[in-house]
Amino acid sequence: MSQLLEPTAERVKEEKLYREMGLTDDEFAMVEQIIGRTPNYTETGLFSVMWSEHCSYKNSKVLLRKFPTKGERVLQGPGEGAGIIDIGDEQAVVFKVESHNHPSAIEPYQGAATGVGGILRDVFSMGARPISLLNSLRFGELDASPRVRYLFEEVVAGIAGYGNCMGVPTVGGEIQFDPCYEGNPLVNAMCVGLIDHKDIQKGQAKGVGNTVMYVGASTGRDGIHGATFASEELGEDSDEKRPAVQVGDPFMEKLLLEACLELIQNDALVGIQDMGAAGLTSSSAEMASKAGSGIEMNLDLVPQREKGMTPYEMMLSESQERMLIVVKKGREQEIKDIFDRWGLLSAEVGHVTDDKRLRLIHKGEVVADLPVDALAEEAPEYHKPSSVPAYYEAFQKQEEKTPVVNDYKETLLKLLAQPTIASKEWVYDQYDYMVQTNTVVEPGSDAAVVRIRDTRKALAMTTDCNSRYIYLDPEVGGQIAVAEAARNVVCSGGVPLGLTDGLNYGSPDKPEIFWQLEKSTDGMSEACRVLETPVIGGNVSLYNETAGVAIYPTPVIGMVGLIEDIDHITTQSFKQAGDVIYLLGETKPEFGGSELQKLVEGDISGKSPSLDLEVEKKLQKQLLQAIQSGLVASAHDVAEGGLSVALAECMTDGEVGATVTLTGETTAALFAESQSRFVVTVPQEKAEQFEQLTDATRIGEVTDSRTLKIEGDNRLILEVTQDEIVTAWKGAIPCLLK
Repeated sequence: MSQLLEPTAERVKEEKLYREMGLTDDEFAMVEQIIGRTPNYTETGLFSVMWSEHCSYKNSKVLLRKFPTKGERVLQGPGEGAGIIDIGDEQAVVFKVESHNHPSAIEPYQGAATGVGGILRDVFSMGARPISLLNSLRFGELDASPRVRYLFEEVVAGIAGYGNCMGVPTVGGEIQFDPCYEGNPLVNAMCVGLIDHKDIQKGQAKGVGNTVMYVGASTGRDGIHGATFASEELGEDSDEKRPAVQVGDPFMEKLLLEACLELIQNDALVGIQDMGAAGLTSSSAEMASKAGSGIEMNLDLVPQREKGMTPYEMMLSESQERMLIVVKKGREQEIKDIFDRWGLLSAEVGHVTDDKRLRLIHKGEVVADLPVDALAEEAPEYHKPSSVPAYYEAFQKQEEKTPVVNDYKETLLKLLAQPTIASKEWVYDQYDYMVQTNTVVEPGSDAAVVRIRDTRKALAMTTDCNSRYIYLDPEVGGQIAVAEAARNVVCSGGVPLGLTDGLNYGSPDKPEIFWQLEKSTDGMSEACRVLETPVIGGNVSLYNETAGVAIYPTPVIGMVGLIEDIDHITTQSFKQAGDVIYLLGETKPEFGGSELQKLVEGDISGKSPSLDLEVEKKLQKQLLQAIQSGLVASAHDVAEGGLSVALAECMTDGEVGATVTLTGETTAALFAESQSRFVVTVPQEKAEQFEQLTDATRIGEVTDSRTLKIEGDNRLILEVTQDEIVTAWKGAIPCLLK
């Protein structure tokens, strides 16, 4: 559409064209009231993307305020490209998680790849060098249809393709498979960066008269209305929206990364922000609003890779690998020189004003003139109706029942072959997780560990969320998601510092879905307070539905912990024969949402496992103290599949076995998914000291037999060789993909 053919303001209103852009009648009326006239086509587009759920969080902001966001280590909480936490010695860790669900559903390779590109820019726009990538993925069952396998393979390839080219290691993540994700996969990408305090940047347009510069790739028509597309349900016509998916160029982004890290050392830089969702619109409006200023831009000066682009198209394009920066007036050439050296475009496109307006000029005419605060801060805020779903009330009334298991060994091997539990080696073998040569603990353990060069410190990092528990009981499930992420960090020897979240839900317009969102954020907030893990940023992705069927509520937790001395780094594998095996935490007959329930009954029901946050905090503290005291040889949290699966996982990559004696009802002892539990091994000579420090129960010993032997009530319950364990666990996903 050329500029001449853009509809008039009157036509936008009369034909209700704003509805196609995602604005409701009431919202359009609000816009008219705010600006005192009917907006033209371009202005309507600016409001529609900035007021989309993806950019404004208009349906979730009321709940996000519950999260604890402050702490003595927090240097930057929510509101910037990424959050920042102090790790001592004038250094800080920068991290954030971001979703790219809808694009990945219709164009999985580019959807996943650009998700990685976007989260990298969020981190290096803060002035940090990215040191690692993680992800959290959800798909339908791998044996459900060829399409599910196609989405899985292409998403993994997209993550690998972009991250590997960038030279940033993908060191960890998690993947779960469930029928509810068949039509709507989830692709959440997390990036962790390292920064010196002095280099911290913010996205703000300060200083009247200072120059606004556009740097990076040129602007095309890809990704237009991507933010709006991400704020609506997927339907049969979603494939028609394929042009809304951006195309990434990791080699261009690598140049942009290095240029921006050089740029932050120059004191001519005033502010920098990634052109992410809503592109040039969000970066300009948000930078001006945060600084209490305005911006005027001449769109004729924006580098364009396609002819005849309209103001609407330029402002809403989500072309990748672009940044908007503000530099001190008169020093533009220094900045251009930096980008010239890296072979990148840079253009002066406007200047900072004092009138708190976003003014756009095109071909000598003012094509938009809007208040920046109205765009960035004053989107309508909704507290949607909330009601308790009938399924929840029915599940709460169910008596806890134990699934019937006839053959314990066969059941253990079947659980190890469930794709959610099975080895993800097929996935992470495609990632370059050793690039930068700082990866100390590779993918596959409780948390990945990356060392901090020239120090004794390291960072432990994980992504986690059991969405089945959250579906059964959003409040308790939300607590469990935070607690399990913290458990993963502690098992690796780290002190949990804080978290970023990716809140993935169905349509908030449905009272039952809004209730899930409300209750799970309540649970997460409470767990964050008790475990002292502030939320420093994140992302909300709603309308994850296909044909009216929502995904399970899936609030992904990305957590980072500080390992204060590399001697404290701990992994899950049993180390040597003779070490004593302990269980820290109490086993209860809890099977709601468990892998065993799903395996035996084909679905999930009942109550989620219970969680006592004070007990969780106490046991995490005990384990961490034992690790820091040099008493622990290995540690692994007991999660999906229960204790027998955890014991088997501890044997997958060594030459040792274990003999264990369990008490209580056998099925619960083996397969219950009770919370706040850890399998810990301790050298014989340190056992007494460990027992004095913790509430752990001695359950067995590491052997040199390469066999897992579990006994109880003076009888052998099951015996399985390491070869059988590894065959079931490692072979499952490759086999399903064939």
